[in-house]
Amino acid sequence: MNLTNFIFELGSLRAYKEQGLQLMGIANSNSIADHSLRAAQIAFILAKMEGYENPFEPCVMNVFHEMTETRIGDLHKLAQKYIQIDHEKIVKEQTENLGEIGKDLMILFENSEFEKTTAGIIAKDADRLEHAFNAKEHVDRGVLAAQDWIDNARKVLKTKSALKLLNELEKGDSNEWWKGLKKIK
Repeated sequence: MNLTNFIFELGSLRAYKEQGLQLMGIANSNSIADHSLRAAQIAFILAKMEGYENPFEPCVMNVFHEMTETRIGDLHKLAQKYIQIDHEKIVKEQTENLGEIGKDLMILFENSEFEKTTAGIIAKDADRLEHAFNAKEHVDRGVLAAQDWIDNARKVLKTKSALKLLNELEKGDSNEWWKGLKKIK
């Protein structure tokens, strides 16, 4: 039952919305699960760009990187200014009855959260980049305050590949990918 309960707990990430964008008046923000998926995809891409030998490792880190939010929700940076959260305690409680799987998840969390390994650094950069991509989508729709998330990402990204993608993101248009793909009769 421990594993099935944990899987149900992870499923609750679909219901929780990212809170930071709500400060800017964006009512229908992505779910935490949405964020985790694209962060994992970006982690795989970054790992390949960085020449990291196991691109699946940072990818998996980001699949699980928001699991604490099943218990506390998503707290934006302003709320975090006033609230102390012990993420490590939450992950320990979530994983302590999961045997080897729990031990592996704890290692993934520590390596990513504290950027202890190259994979952890890539995973954290991917997390920050996903927020920047999300922000760019909103900037391109007229929410100029979201530029702050892009600017903040630039200050903390560590890999050359993440900075390269951020530079490309800022030069581009988030709608460009589909233009020209429409079939015109």
